[in-house]
Order: sequence, then C-alpha cells, then structure tokens
Amino acid sequence: MTSQAEQFAALHAGPDILVLPNAWDAASAAVMEDAGAKAVATSSAAVAWAHGYPDGDLLPLPNLLSTISTVVRVVKVPVTADIEGGYTDDLGKLADNIKAVVGAGAVGINLEDGSRDPDLHARKIEATRKAADAAGVALFINARIDTYLRRLVEGDAAEAETLRRAALYRQAGANGIFVPGPTDDALIGRLAAAIDGPMNIMLTGGLPPAARLQDLGVRRLSSGGRPFAGAYAYLANSVKAYLADGLATPFLIEGLGNLNKRFER
Repeated sequence: MTSQAEQFAALHAGPDILVLPNAWDAASAAVMEDAGAKAVATSSAAVAWAHGYPDGDLLPLPNLLSTISTVVRVVKVPVTADIEGGYTDDLGKLADNIKAVVGAGAVGINLEDGSRDPDLHARKIEATRKAADAAGVALFINARIDTYLRRLVEGDAAEAETLRRAALYRQAGANGIFVPGPTDDALIGRLAAAIDGPMNIMLTGGLPPAARLQDLGVRRLSSGGRPFAGAYAYLANSVKAYLADGLATPFLIEGLGNLNKRFER
C-alpha cells in the first residue's frame, strides 16, 4: 500500500502542477480538502496568527504540533507543515523537533533559510533527513530559499545565489526547492530549468496562473498566508457591517456545508 509520504512525493512528479492550499486549523484544512485539494499544507504565518503570535520562529512548538495533529485527524490527503526555520539552529534540538512533527502526522515540511548562513541551513537539512529517516518516514523536505522574498541579494546576483543555494540544499538531502518572490515569467522559467528537482513558487499578486507556471517548469504552487488573509479580511468587513445594523446579511453566504456532520466522520 502506498504511504502518504509516497503519495505526496508523487504529486510533485506530474503530470500536473500541484496547486497546494495552506491551512491554519482543522476547519480550514477540511474545507480545502472538500474543495478538491490533493494535499493540504499549513502556513507558518497563518498558524502563528491564529494562535496570536507573529510569524518568525516565535510560535511555541506545542501549538504547531497540535495544529498538525488536528489537521491530520480531519483530512485524508497528505499533510505538509511549514516549520519556518525549524524553531532552532541547534542540530540536536532540530532533530527532536523533526521527530515530533513527523510524529504529529506530517509527511512533508517547508524549512526556510531566511537570513541564516546557507552552509548552516544545509547542515540543518542533513539533520532533518537523518531524523526523519530514523523515524521511518520518507519526509518530503522543501527547502525554502529567501533570496528574493527577503531581498537578501539584489539584481542578477540574486539568481546566481538562488541557484547556488538550491544545489547546496539538494545535495544536503532536500527533495524540492521553494523560491518565493519571483513573478517574472522569464526568471521563473530559468530557475525551474536550472534547479535539480521540483521547484515551488508562492502565490502573490502578478504571478502567472497555474497552467502557465506548469509550462515554465514549476511543479508546485503554494498559497501561503493568502487564504487566511482573505478569510479574515472578509470577516473584518462583515463584522463591521453587522455591528452597524445588527443584521445577518453579511454572514448569509452559501457553500460552507455542515461542519458538524463533516467532523462526525
């Protein structure tokens, strides 16, 4: 029987691009699965915000693990977790964190380099691979490169540095490479062609549609924190209208379904 880890890895092999929504709790994950998602990810920012913390390795690990386990409990599709930078740069502690994430049911992770030294991030990827293998899970490690998102390198040098890091992280044991930030067709195509392994792009304004990204060689499109932002923006506007007139009109939206029945299964 094919494991969920194998199913998740296979989704990056085609033929279609993996359009991946990012959830923040059990309800959002269930809604995404019911809408047709082939896998569900968590968003580090959205999970942190849902628990009242800012994004940036500040969410207490027990909160993350609880979110992963509740998401895994209510969906049947593979679940991948955004674990930011692993919540530590200590390799021993990182190994413990990875075992806990795998134990909560995740079959994939995002692990970001941020402003860290790329050589340190490569060692963290190696430690992650060893910890996951020891736990008996073929964890899909999606190594995030923040050269563009954080503007760590400017101009043409950003492309060269991104490709250098991609090769380094792949050699360290990453399954895929996540490059959030680029929106230009030509740049995305060059990166996808040069990177050894499936490339992931993050949803943002100005990005080409999924079909075009697939043509450019991108294998995975992540929504990031956009669903959370969209849902909560709608909530904020609806509550303002409700407070103004006390009517149910802002909340009379069809399509959600009966979550009580959904969670009885």
